[in-house]
Amino acid sequence: MITPETTIFDDLESNVRGYCRSWPAVFETAQGAWLRDENGRDFLDFFAGAGALNYGHNNPLLKTALIDYLAGDGITHGLDMSTVAKRKLLETVRDTLLAPRGLDYKVQFPGPTGANAVEAALKLARKVTGRQSILSFTNAFHGMTLGALSVTGNAMKRAGAGVPLHHATPMPYDGYFDGTTADFQWMERVLDDSSSGLDRPAAVIVETVQGEGGVNLARAEWLRHLASLCSARGILLIVDDVQMGCGRTGPFFSFETAGITPDIVTLSKSIGGYGLPMALVLFKPEHDVWSPGEHNGTFRGNNPSFVTAQVALEHYWSDDVLEKSTGAKGKRVATALNDIAAAAPGISTRGRGLVHGLVFDDASQAGKVCQVAFERGLLAETSGASDEVVKLLPPLTIADDELDHGLRILGDAVETVCS
Repeated sequence: MITPETTIFDDLESNVRGYCRSWPAVFETAQGAWLRDENGRDFLDFFAGAGALNYGHNNPLLKTALIDYLAGDGITHGLDMSTVAKRKLLETVRDTLLAPRGLDYKVQFPGPTGANAVEAALKLARKVTGRQSILSFTNAFHGMTLGALSVTGNAMKRAGAGVPLHHATPMPYDGYFDGTTADFQWMERVLDDSSSGLDRPAAVIVETVQGEGGVNLARAEWLRHLASLCSARGILLIVDDVQMGCGRTGPFFSFETAGITPDIVTLSKSIGGYGLPMALVLFKPEHDVWSPGEHNGTFRGNNPSFVTAQVALEHYWSDDVLEKSTGAKGKRVATALNDIAAAAPGISTRGRGLVHGLVFDDASQAGKVCQVAFERGLLAETSGASDEVVKLLPPLTIADDELDHGLRILGDAVETVCS
């Protein structure tokens, strides 16, 4: 029963809800980099739907395309049937994303989430190789379904599975040993030692930047070494670009700067353009060993997402304007965060493009900083093994003055908490 102290959310919605506990507001409208609650208070968004809103809230270009499509009675639910919207999207993916980068990939539409894409990628790798095991990395996050959880590092999230998570083995991510151990020393040894007890894996799955893991960055040379290691041993390389793809690190694909070509790539979040559910799995043509209907999903044919995705790709990725802008804004953020870190002990910073983190030696301070920032009108979340990182994911389309405004709020919050 609802009382004056409770709401319909408390009374009816499951305890599993999380973000609303950190941000106790009832949001009503949003535009660009801003959200407004039902009381008319504005909040600058350095969260962007966990990376699903790279082009901002209610982007007018994408909104117009979506409204026109719906007003014209366009197909909304299409399973894997052929539609005009899907054809236009596939043509745009080919002409805007793949051909200019020399990438030869087939495109699969799994269910509409990142976890759906990861599940499909793991299944495909096992089917291609005939092997079961997957190698993942420390601090990795790949989703909350059972297969995705098996290659996720966080103990709390893994415990939610309620069953043992098999057929996956974690390896140390770049920098895990703070430079005291040579890259891949352990991984190469156990892979090549027939007495190590580690079966030859079907695939390795990796994030080039671990967002949920604490904004951990893999160096380009580390990624190249990993790709070479996999290729030499007949192991497929899966890059999970669900959060870091679609331009978050600068280039459309986060692995581009490393000069590697993964066997399989997963995309979701901002691939839909407008924040609408959509996911893609890209893979080399020789790996297309699926039988018709062998992997499916009721909402793999979300045609409104196809429409907004196509327009977003055409508008933002037909040239390098957005990529260069993201790089410039990333430097702006890095400068501001370095200044914040220099002014307070026990704080460091890391990031790439428009994903950045403030890292606190005292993990409890990160959550307090986010709370104070919220009270002053900024949305930012924590990440990392102990929630020790304040993670920043502003929309790529955010204006410089908005970015500066949010960074000032963050700096003031750090000063309040840490002084």
